[in-house]
Amino acid sequence: MAKVQNSLSAGILAAIRKRRPTVIGRDAAVERGDIVIASYNIHKCVGTDGRFDPARTAQVISEIGADIVALQEADQRFGERAGLLDLEHLRREAHLVSVPISPFSAKGHGWHGNVLLLREGAVSDLRQLKLPGVEPRGALVVDLDLKAGPLRVIAAHLGLLRHSRARQAEAILRAAADGVGGPTLLIGDLNEWRMGKRSSLSFLSPIFDPSHAAVASFPSRFPLLPLDRVLGNPHHLVTSVAVHDTPLARVASDHLPVKASIDLKAAHKSDNDPVRAELIGTGSA
Repeated sequence: MAKVQNSLSAGILAAIRKRRPTVIGRDAAVERGDIVIASYNIHKCVGTDGRFDPARTAQVISEIGADIVALQEADQRFGERAGLLDLEHLRREAHLVSVPISPFSAKGHGWHGNVLLLREGAVSDLRQLKLPGVEPRGALVVDLDLKAGPLRVIAAHLGLLRHSRARQAEAILRAAADGVGGPTLLIGDLNEWRMGKRSSLSFLSPIFDPSHAAVASFPSRFPLLPLDRVLGNPHHLVTSVAVHDTPLARVASDHLPVKASIDLKAAHKSDNDPVRAELIGTGSA
């Protein structure tokens, strides 16, 4: 056991050393009118103090100030799998509305705990993917019509086992390619801290760049691992990435929220971008 723990510690440290720096410039991006995206594993509204407090979780979501928020673990995992948040409160206080889906259970909010919140815009299409693997996992594929143009958002929570994550990444890649090749985001708790070829997310290349702007979000009190990601296609779609690190966020969940800005208008202008062409070309994969 000691050898396994030492090997894991060494691997974590190696990943931290190789991690790319945070992409900065969020304030400038907001001034340009960019869209702010966030991903937040709310840990079933149980904080690092062991207290179940949905109101505190909602307050963190409000203080992020994002236009689109992907939540993970928004439902109970066992029993009735009921939703844990007051969605009406989020609508009133944060002006965020849950994208309507067929929930995993009668009393649930999300699909395998995944919820997508939207400030404005319209949903043109929605799919709920059941991801392969040992644990029950899922993803939402949501096509949005926004003021700046259409955007596909894939909100996911990948498994704890590396082999399962690799299969899930391949399934997400097929979902991303099943479209017209427009700007696409993959956001969520991807549960992978490794970089490079050893990463289970390497299957996402070249459509998404798993090494782009990986910021440490876990554990929230002393973040070391970049488990939560915002990845874009084309790659320049995401203009800035940072953790939302506040005193409240450090205690509300074991994950810190990750927020990013995207320049959707610029992405739509790059019709001849080779990566977008690659996405269209893999549509039959």
